[in-house]
Amino acid sequence: MPEDQVLFEKYKIQISSKNAINDINEISDEVSGLIRPKPNTTVLGHRFGLWAKYKSKEEKPNFFIKYLDKKIGEEPVFLSDISINKTENRIQNRLENRGYYNSIVQIEKNKSNGKITCNILLTKPYTIKSYQVVSDSLAIYREIAASLSKSKLKVGEQFNLAQIKTEKERINADLKAKGYYNFNGDYLIFEVDTNQNEKNQFNLFIRLKKNVPRKAIIPYQLNKILIYPNHSISSVYQNVDTTVINGVNFLQDTLYFLPSKLEPFLLFSTNDYFNPGLSRGTANRLSAIGSYKLVNIQFEELVIGQNDKVGKLNTMVYLTPLNKRALRFELKGETKSNGFTGPALTMTHTNRNLFKGGEILNLSAEVGFEKQFLSEDISGLNSTQLGFKADLLFPRLISPVQPKNNFSYAIPKTKVSTGIEFLNRSKLYQLTSFNASFGYFWRSNKQIYQEINPISINYVQLSNASTEFNTILNNNSFLKNSFEQELIAGINYNYTYSELNNPQKKSPLFFSTSVDVVGNGLSLVNTGSNSKGNQTVLGIEYAQYVKIDMDLRYFLRVGKEQVLANRLFIGCGIPYGNSTTLPFSRQYYSGGPYSIRAFRSRSLGPGTFLPSNDNSAFFAQSGDIQFEANLEYRFPIVSFVKGAVFVDGGNVWLKKENGAVPGGQFTPSFINELAIGAGTGIRFDIQGFVIRIDLATPIQKPYLPKGDRLGVQLNETILNFALGYPF
Repeated sequence: MPEDQVLFEKYKIQISSKNAINDINEISDEVSGLIRPKPNTTVLGHRFGLWAKYKSKEEKPNFFIKYLDKKIGEEPVFLSDISINKTENRIQNRLENRGYYNSIVQIEKNKSNGKITCNILLTKPYTIKSYQVVSDSLAIYREIAASLSKSKLKVGEQFNLAQIKTEKERINADLKAKGYYNFNGDYLIFEVDTNQNEKNQFNLFIRLKKNVPRKAIIPYQLNKILIYPNHSISSVYQNVDTTVINGVNFLQDTLYFLPSKLEPFLLFSTNDYFNPGLSRGTANRLSAIGSYKLVNIQFEELVIGQNDKVGKLNTMVYLTPLNKRALRFELKGETKSNGFTGPALTMTHTNRNLFKGGEILNLSAEVGFEKQFLSEDISGLNSTQLGFKADLLFPRLISPVQPKNNFSYAIPKTKVSTGIEFLNRSKLYQLTSFNASFGYFWRSNKQIYQEINPISINYVQLSNASTEFNTILNNNSFLKNSFEQELIAGINYNYTYSELNNPQKKSPLFFSTSVDVVGNGLSLVNTGSNSKGNQTVLGIEYAQYVKIDMDLRYFLRVGKEQVLANRLFIGCGIPYGNSTTLPFSRQYYSGGPYSIRAFRSRSLGPGTFLPSNDNSAFFAQSGDIQFEANLEYRFPIVSFVKGAVFVDGGNVWLKKENGAVPGGQFTPSFINELAIGAGTGIRFDIQGFVIRIDLATPIQKPYLPKGDRLGVQLNETILNFALGYPF
């Protein structure tokens, strides 16, 4: 430290006024950002960055000191580094931008403690008395005047330069959407007149600058529309086949994409006024087909005549296809909290334009092997899994009835899926399942995604059950019933609202709900009943239930990179008719790295039920109802390393009491049966690829007797290793 210098310790902002101040917090934050440079960073009263910089200047600093200096080192910030005049002028300017003219700003330095105090006395702010367009005979002035009805600048509001800049951008976008292709917001002038009003009021006028180019003040219409469905850099469009549909020209040297299938994706047509929103929407719709890697829309201006009041644009849409066929291999290794560990190999073949209409066919085959390593009592199990799946996606609505909705944001896709899977779980059973579905999915806008499957069929056949597994089933009627119903057929719907990809949302919200109605349609065509009196179709007993899930997440930002993540999940299945419980594959379970992290996967519930320590535990601990709540505080540590502290709570229950699962029924006192755990974790977040390590300890165990459930034992801490955030 030089003898004549003092470290800049901290600063204080004091704002006062004779009038009410509505935006005092915003002013304080803005003024804080104008005080530069900032004091050296302190953590728990220590300046580690300054220390690292000092140590690095020693004669022979070691590798660790050099690394710290590179990552967190800071040069000392002295009180003399703060320029009072420049800082006062910056603050004065920002206050005027908010309408506080002639305010008093005084900055005082205190060399004895290295602090500065910024005293601000605000005057009464200027407010809008009127907002209008300067009259003129040009048609564009009428459009600007009509646009003011959408303005966020209202009479009586405080002057704010940032809002006026936003208003300029809004008018520019509004005029562009009405065809003014060459217009620019910089052609607008906002004039403030304070002479005709009482003190602290002003009239706001808007007009065009002088000598604005003529082409900027006339609207443009689309002339020719040319679509190139098979474009590449080497394409030469001479003597190519041209197909015209609804005035749109499709040019391609060989037939890659049927014009009749491509034309519905366009949101504009000949003689429409230019609209950049429709152009962006068209580009998004064409990209969503899945057959193209590049969509490029260009406009060509035609020469305007001296008396023309409307300009003309030729529109060219260049579509560059992806490789039609692709082959992908995936090799993965999984380790689960229930002890199953092993590799899996998946091979997928893709055809991205099967019938020359953007149809995508995915054929997937998978083989996997898992072995259970957990404890001597239940280890030794292994499972082999073989599967084949085929998905056919149509980038359009395949339906006998076409809805009136034109789906301006995105055209729904139709999906047809079928698959078969074989699972051999050693010492227990073999399971063969067949599934098929037909449905639609689409985006209503950037936030809303919907999916509906009017046809969803799943047939499961249990075979080669071992004596051990039959004993498990015979001792647990709840579990036996969940395996007996082999046919699951119905309709399901999912609705998702997400603000997670909206950068303007500081605290985004995520909400998803799904409804699954099974067995209603089959009950209309049942062909008989079995020995138990349950209805069947072709001799096969089918399940009947209604299942509803709701997943709500809210991410409250409490700092620049600090987030308080909240999640609430509620799920309920109501079996009826043939079913006394949900089929095993549709039941809820709790615990694991994406659930209650202080408990292993499928190790909770239902209710207060505590199974014996054998192979039946894996199957018995599931239910018809689930409730989970998670609270997690996420914060940065250094670079791509993030930290978290969390609390999880939840459990599963049965809707009806079952003697084989005592304590499993859902009751009004369910809150006392929640499993609760807490812990801390580290995330390595490398550009969205997240490796997560969590340590969690049980706080409340619902399966213990009342009075003994609450307590912390660190020797029961569980290590969770996973990819991605838990929610």
